[in-house]
Amino acid sequence: MTLQALQDQINSTLQKHYNADLGIELQENKTQGEGDYTIVLFALAKTLQTNPADLGNQIGELLRNNIPRITGYEVVKGFLNLSLSDQFFISALQNYQPTASAETTATRPVMVEYSSPNTNKPLHLGHVRNNLLGFSIAKILEAAGETVIKAQIINDRGIHICKSMLAWQEMGDGCTPFSANAKGDKLVGDYYVKFDKKYKEEIQQLVAAGTAEEEAKKNAPSIIAAQNMLQHWEQEDPAVRKLWQTMNQWVYDGFQQTYDRLGVSFDQVQYESETYLLGKDIIMEGLERGIFYRHQDGSIRVDLSDVGLDEKVLLRSDGTSVYITQDLGTAVQRFEKNNLQKLIYTVGNEQDYHFQVLFAILKKLGYAWADQLYHLSYGMVELPQGKMKSREGTVVDADDLMQQMYETAKAKAQELGKLDGLTEEEKEQSYEKVGMAALKYFILKVDPKKKMLFDPQKSVDFEGNTGPFLQYTYARIQSVLRKAHDAVNDEQKVDGVSPNAQEKQLLQQLIALPAVVQKAADTLNPAQVANYIYDLVKSYNSFYQNNPILSQEDPAVRSFRLRLSARVGETIRYGLSLLGIEVLDRM
Repeated sequence: MTLQALQDQINSTLQKHYNADLGIELQENKTQGEGDYTIVLFALAKTLQTNPADLGNQIGELLRNNIPRITGYEVVKGFLNLSLSDQFFISALQNYQPTASAETTATRPVMVEYSSPNTNKPLHLGHVRNNLLGFSIAKILEAAGETVIKAQIINDRGIHICKSMLAWQEMGDGCTPFSANAKGDKLVGDYYVKFDKKYKEEIQQLVAAGTAEEEAKKNAPSIIAAQNMLQHWEQEDPAVRKLWQTMNQWVYDGFQQTYDRLGVSFDQVQYESETYLLGKDIIMEGLERGIFYRHQDGSIRVDLSDVGLDEKVLLRSDGTSVYITQDLGTAVQRFEKNNLQKLIYTVGNEQDYHFQVLFAILKKLGYAWADQLYHLSYGMVELPQGKMKSREGTVVDADDLMQQMYETAKAKAQELGKLDGLTEEEKEQSYEKVGMAALKYFILKVDPKKKMLFDPQKSVDFEGNTGPFLQYTYARIQSVLRKAHDAVNDEQKVDGVSPNAQEKQLLQQLIALPAVVQKAADTLNPAQVANYIYDLVKSYNSFYQNNPILSQEDPAVRSFRLRLSARVGETIRYGLSLLGIEVLDRM
């Protein structure tokens, strides 16, 4: 009998007795009293108009007399604690499988958008959090039974991309990633920084000559040239388009190398250069329908004051598009192509207002699915010295960060001498997996809504609540299983084993996995899974220290503990896979 089956049986028994569906949920017993699981009585007592103590004794007696797996009960201050038979736990171990959902039940897919970078700079630490969150959420939703499409929209056009192109034209002297021996995204990003440096110098010169700063920002030669280039791009000027395609391809190649090492992937990729025109058509249709209006400066705008938002420019006076132009086209295209159930945008909280505006506009346009849009707003990543700024080059580069994690893992492993006997190739794979586990777990164990302070020194700590600590426990379990002479799934009878408190705790944690994954899916929070694995690992290490396994003389107890260890290991591996983290058999 599974925990869910027991809970269903309890509810069925109570429904027959009280002629009402009470919706009982079993919880882990955290009271001071005896018992394995708890039922909270306060709300039930209010519903049935009685006091909690009397109700607890009444329900406890009813369940003990009608459900064989319930062997006893105790009422403790508004809580009914239930004690379960040893056979319940034996059966739980024998039937346990570390999966959250037997099969996919969804008929319409959920789309999770993440990454969505600009092609004017390489990926940085903020993108790392974004990618890891989006990819993990997609895996968790799949585990909870959803059909998921992992998607990104690449922002491959606009004024920022033109800035990099213009700087390369003026200062690049024909260099390429090959000639510069550089990743393409880093090369293009360098020119974005160079543009900003030159632009600021021009502003300072204009201000020194008596121009107001705001006017100087608008009239600096570099920004005017970038705006002209954008207009030429939208007019499909052949030379501008050729340069744009060349430099974007450099960036795509660089992005893919980063994605491969980070371990994330996508099912669909859209490009702003292809969706902004659809967005323009949608805006012109909205203008004709009177939903939008043309401002006196020639721009097209929408008034959102009726929903508590401001006026929003949708197309500039020169006809060029803004970010929300392509976002409108992208959303419409996604729902038309995929018949989505829901669309989740994984984007930092600095864009909260943008998505409020986007969703409000789509509702005004009358799209029925506009209520199925969700912005997964996560806290930004900051450095000890403050916010990262791409245009100033003050970022933690994603590639450099991953390499740092690899090198730290390598130094640690060599210091401890844990990988002696492995081939050099096996060692290299180990360094990479441990380093990436440290990075991914450090990020995903934090609630997405919370702002993160990235401290490089703390992030590479390999003790305590870290990814390598979880990997090490998995490797410890594999070592135990390798040393065992009998198979973990042999025919040794374990029915007579009476699990002790630590063994029961581990089994309770194991069979809680589906509920944990479902909660993580409902809240779009991978930290639920990360914290669950950490608690499981702590419980197992305590069990391992206090309960002999290989030296256990009773063959039934030995077999039980080996099976329990194997199931814990499988659950660690499965749970970490939902975070995009790989395990190791040796560390």
